[in-house]
Amino acid sequence: MSYEITGKLVVKYDTAQKSETFKTREFVIEKTEDIGGRIITNYVKFQCVQDKTSMPDRFNIGDDIKVSFNIKGTKWAKEGKESYFTNLDAWRIETMKLSNEVASDAPPSYTPTTPEELVDDLPF
Repeated sequence: MSYEITGKLVVKYDTAQKSETFKTREFVIEKTEDIGGRIITNYVKFQCVQDKTSMPDRFNIGDDIKVSFNIKGTKWAKEGKESYFTNLDAWRIETMKLSNEVASDAPPSYTPTTPEELVDDLPF
């Protein structure tokens, strides 16, 4: 299953080499929501694995981003004791653009101001 969440990047950790063939990197986003008039702030930690560990490099602390991720659950047993771990595995990070931002290469908008400009010149 794949999920998405948007928020502000607040922490980027260094890559951790877990074994000779496995590496991870974690990062945290801040997600603030207005729920029934109360502002609730959550901090969500994600991990990137293997070739995805460089994904956070493109972003700066404070950037608004959208993270696509999977939820991974693992059962681990040691010395007769079972433990369970849940990870949020990020597989894509995108920049979020504010809805009122206009791309710099977009043509300026035009609004007619005189009656002549308002004339409909369609042939039908």
